[in-house]
Amino acid sequence: MDRTDTDLIIAGGGLAGATLALALAREVPTLRVTVVETFPLSPEALPADYQPSYDARSTALAWGSRLIFDALGLWPELSRHATPIRHIHVSDRGRFGATRLHARDHHQDALGYVADNRWMGLCLMRALQDTSVRWRAPAEVLDMMPTESGVEVTIREQGEQQTLTGQCLVVADGGRSGLREKLGFVTHTEHYGQNALIANVTTSESHRFTAYERFTDSGPMALLPHDSPGEPGHQSALVWTLSDEALEEVLALSDEGRCQRLQERFGWRLGRFIRIGECHHYPLALTTVDAPVRSGVALVGNAAHALHPVAGQGFNLALRGLMTLVEQFRNAHEQGRSLGELSVLGGYEQHHRQDWQQTVRFSDSLIRVFGQSLPVVAAARDAGLVGLDMIPGAKRWFARQAMGTGGRKPVLSSPNRSGRKTVPNGQHSG
Repeated sequence: MDRTDTDLIIAGGGLAGATLALALAREVPTLRVTVVETFPLSPEALPADYQPSYDARSTALAWGSRLIFDALGLWPELSRHATPIRHIHVSDRGRFGATRLHARDHHQDALGYVADNRWMGLCLMRALQDTSVRWRAPAEVLDMMPTESGVEVTIREQGEQQTLTGQCLVVADGGRSGLREKLGFVTHTEHYGQNALIANVTTSESHRFTAYERFTDSGPMALLPHDSPGEPGHQSALVWTLSDEALEEVLALSDEGRCQRLQERFGWRLGRFIRIGECHHYPLALTTVDAPVRSGVALVGNAAHALHPVAGQGFNLALRGLMTLVEQFRNAHEQGRSLGELSVLGGYEQHHRQDWQQTVRFSDSLIRVFGQSLPVVAAARDAGLVGLDMIPGAKRWFARQAMGTGGRKPVLSSPNRSGRKTVPNGQHSG
């Protein structure tokens, strides 16, 4: 194999790209990895401390994702600012159907966690400081051409175009950068005709570490426990689904008016809504790519699939896919094969496909079934929720989807590298 500048080029150093880089540094330390990131931040230029913000954006981490971060040696630090989800309550507003999940029923400390995106990124960057991963930032991947030895990637750094050669390019810069389309990948997008409004809220009653999935006649909403130092037990992360018209109305309201509108839609399970923070919003769609790999390039994370956020499955699905890709790269590297070989990347796509198809169906069906207001459909929903709450087998299946332990389990090394650890269920294998 011809000598190249690097072995792997990762386009995007956000949560997905940084996690992939760290996992490869842990699993395949002799692999040369270069991250190209548009934001002007690298592991060598980190803020000295972390100050939690009320308006910080957050991510729901399933139990399976916690086990992945555990295997990477990151969880002890990350958990310092992660709020556990010990109960999940799913209900249909104005109707009797409901189901409840409890961590203790599954012999776990939590079903999942909620962590600030900025804190997660900072933990990843700090961990990357002690690795050989190279960071090009601020810089941007512009294009890629296949070569006999791998790929030739054109980047822009400090206003100048440069060329990097490697065995493979991984696109981890999300679904909105345009690089995916520039490289010729075909996407399929189904618009839900709704928007997600994201904000942090404070309630008069404690959340008691409960995540609420509330389906209403105008769209689903989720409230996830998300504590900050000043308001332990009373702060939640809100995902509120709104039509275009309803979104305009809510954005035009004062903070007090938004709390009142939210109270009308959610109800009083958390007492009174007394504060709402900065509101972010974006249109909702299900975006998938039929063939997320080709010779020399692979899509991961939101670049490969973007889901409705109310079920909290997007990043957890991406994380499992990243670990599957790491497994394929490790095997190829040990065998002296190029990372960009179609058989290597095809193995990642084959192993990950069932997981993403199942997760997409689970997430999409929740939105479509609970988004209909027809009486006969609503009655069927109620029966389904009641049945889910009463039938152990069905409830266990639902819990596995929520906890992120229902998919294939990639094999990673344990933090002390004394053996292989299978994640996300944490069982050891030889």
